[in-house]
Amino acid sequence: MRTMTTSRFGELEYDPDQEIHFPEGLPAFESETRFVPVEIPGTAPVVFLQSLNRPDLTFVTLPALSVAPDYSLAMIPEDLEILGLPPERQPGLGKEVLCLAIVTIGGQQPPSVNLMAPVVIHIGTRRAVQAIQPESPWSHQHQVPLD
Repeated sequence: MRTMTTSRFGELEYDPDQEIHFPEGLPAFESETRFVPVEIPGTAPVVFLQSLNRPDLTFVTLPALSVAPDYSLAMIPEDLEILGLPPERQPGLGKEVLCLAIVTIGGQQPPSVNLMAPVVIHIGTRRAVQAIQPESPWSHQHQVPLD
């Protein structure tokens, strides 16, 4: 196990095998390529993506299927190639890839998630990409059901 001190979680112990690698970083965070998922009891299904390079950078995410049970991906071939997946078909959610939607919380608006550009993680290799899907029917401001 390794440890790091973070702004959000204090001293964080993590298994290096859980590290997620974004070969191209994330839009606006291109130099951030290494993250670890953090799940806190009592906050499920929230998954925090904690940067391993910047203790102050954490993304709050939700599994896309927990927000929209009928969610489907429409990844471009280049993103599939980054993940090491066949470009001729879409990957199986929950089988080949984990699909996380970044949560936006702010101002007077209710929480929303970005289903147009989810974080997609290859379960086998832990390689990831923020898969921008310009032709997607999903919104970048999909309201989170508050049940």
